[in-house]
Amino acid sequence: MDCDRCGGEAVVHAAYSGAHLCGDHLRESVEKRVRRRVRRDDLVSREATPENPQTWVIGLSGGKDSVVLTQVLHETFAEDPRIELVGLTIHEGIEGYRDKSVEACVELADDLGIRHELVSYEEEFGIRMDDVVEDDPENMAACAYCGVFRRDLLSEYAEKLGADLLLTGHNLDDEAQTALMNILEGDVAQIAKHFDASLGPLSEREESEEFVPRAKPLRDVPEKEVALYAHLRDLPAHITECPHASEAYRGEIQQLLYGLEENHPGTRHSIISGYEELAGIAAGEYNSEGGADLRDCAECGSTTTREICRKCSLLESIEAV
Repeated sequence: MDCDRCGGEAVVHAAYSGAHLCGDHLRESVEKRVRRRVRRDDLVSREATPENPQTWVIGLSGGKDSVVLTQVLHETFAEDPRIELVGLTIHEGIEGYRDKSVEACVELADDLGIRHELVSYEEEFGIRMDDVVEDDPENMAACAYCGVFRRDLLSEYAEKLGADLLLTGHNLDDEAQTALMNILEGDVAQIAKHFDASLGPLSEREESEEFVPRAKPLRDVPEKEVALYAHLRDLPAHITECPHASEAYRGEIQQLLYGLEENHPGTRHSIISGYEELAGIAAGEYNSEGGADLRDCAECGSTTTREICRKCSLLESIEAV
């Protein structure tokens, strides 16, 4: 199998486009898509200057996605004084698993010469996910607890670090799964929120003074190609699944999409394309009605739609065990 662009040995066949690519041209393709997404989502503010640079905080977990995103963005903006990258790593307290990925984060940050910050559930909340999973006071999947705590810390520390933008390494598969889950659950409000939270171009989103804007520049790249990119570049990525991963519904959606993509290449791209348009329409409708009723959490003061935010509610349940 030869590369369509140079005739060299191909390392991947992208069935959705029909392309056969060698290692060099796969790398080029991944980088091009990330940079195109940066442009399309208006991520570089026109107000950014060498004298007044933007701070982009990357949720750096040490997994393949965040490592690849950090590498590509560093190479894109290394010589651009308008952008400063900061890696933010969250240690959940999962013995063995997260320790190794933190090592990958530290190695990458050192290699690239970027600032790196590490925070933990134990220091911030007095908990470790290993213990939370064992006690399980709410009788729910580990990912449900962890997702709430992780999002809270990413948002809190992005603000503390003076971030203009918070970036995460969600790939095409991740976003297609989330889109399909929201549609199958009929959650139109969540679809609208998704657009303003991270999908829409910054110029089209409802502005919020309460939250640092988020973006997902890797979301046009399939998971397989992200993993292959990390391998080809020998990046220090910790590629293994969390021992507590148990999102049964997402797993079902993942398997469904695998089958659809195999039989109908391009399904993931079609889902995301239509979903983004639908999300934009939904966001416009909800925003015209005044949007969500936000308030300060009575416990921690963070912005929420509840009297007590979900994080504080979960922490109370955990402490009561």
